[in-house]
Amino acid sequence: MAHPFFKLGKGLTLAELCSVCGASVEPQFADRTVNGIASLDQAGPDDVSFFDTLRYEAALRSTRASAVITAPRFAALVPEGVVAIIAKRPVIAFAQVGRELYPDAMRPRSNFEAGSVSDQASVHPSAHLEAGVTVEPFAVIGPDVAIGAGTVVSSGAVIAAGCQIGRDCSIGSHVSIQHALIGNHVILHPGVRVGQDGFGYVPGPQGLTKQVQVGRVILQDHVEVGANTTIDRGAVRDTVVGEGTKIDNLVQVAHNVVIGRHCVIVGQVGIAGSVTIGNGVSIGGQTGFNGHVTVGDGAQIAGVSVVASDVPAGARWGGVPARPVKDWLRHMASLRGSPREKQKTAGGDDGNDDA
Repeated sequence: MAHPFFKLGKGLTLAELCSVCGASVEPQFADRTVNGIASLDQAGPDDVSFFDTLRYEAALRSTRASAVITAPRFAALVPEGVVAIIAKRPVIAFAQVGRELYPDAMRPRSNFEAGSVSDQASVHPSAHLEAGVTVEPFAVIGPDVAIGAGTVVSSGAVIAAGCQIGRDCSIGSHVSIQHALIGNHVILHPGVRVGQDGFGYVPGPQGLTKQVQVGRVILQDHVEVGANTTIDRGAVRDTVVGEGTKIDNLVQVAHNVVIGRHCVIVGQVGIAGSVTIGNGVSIGGQTGFNGHVTVGDGAQIAGVSVVASDVPAGARWGGVPARPVKDWLRHMASLRGSPREKQKTAGGDDGNDDA
């Protein structure tokens, strides 16, 4: 399948492909070449695809792909004429192959000459840009900013006074950064807001008194933040996002939040102030967190949950309010067995509770 916006690499023989992802292929097919990746239903004779669930068995049987990465238990389902590439974890193997075939798709690229600073950008004389920084038109870089080599600052981005950004970062279009220290290999997608005021007010006789927010935001190495996500600066301690953590689009991270390393936070999550999240935590989409709760290392929170109390390390929680998954599922089952739910299932309740 053609991907016109992304430049292909040199292609891979199936032997090279297996070397990249730790898979295996029958020796007679080792020299066959693939040039792209595609889904089973859209793949052509130059593509590699993957199969890891019986849900897509029909698509597998009709695929035109040259080769399919799959698990050993599914190898017999691969149709004749399509090469089976055997991997323990096909999805990971497919991702590794995709990185190799489309190296330019791994991070946003500049539309302008690499390593150049546009005449239409505004760069303060006191800012320090290492050699190889790319600054696109209409970007604004304030006083005493420091930016490392290989970083791209896209059109419309604004980097406020004193901020530091490491090497090989991607700062997307219309990103705003203030009161922040950013590590190496960080990706901020378009519209991200970093370091603005947290939401802090104290009610009193004369109304709401605004609290000062004098902390910073610290984004460690290899953090990636999705489009239009907001990360507020700390009030009295720093807001921190740990190394390797990946945050989806439209996430709110409030003041004083500390997120550990290698976490995954899916879209539309809202994290209230002073929450502490451990390392390796996974949070499903549209989940909300009450302020000041702690989530232990390795915990998993199901999507559309509300976390109102501390979550132990390694726990799997879900629901409203969130609780251990077994308790949540037991509660949901009991609701389905209630007389009212049975009446609804039988069609005897029109949903009108008026007397």
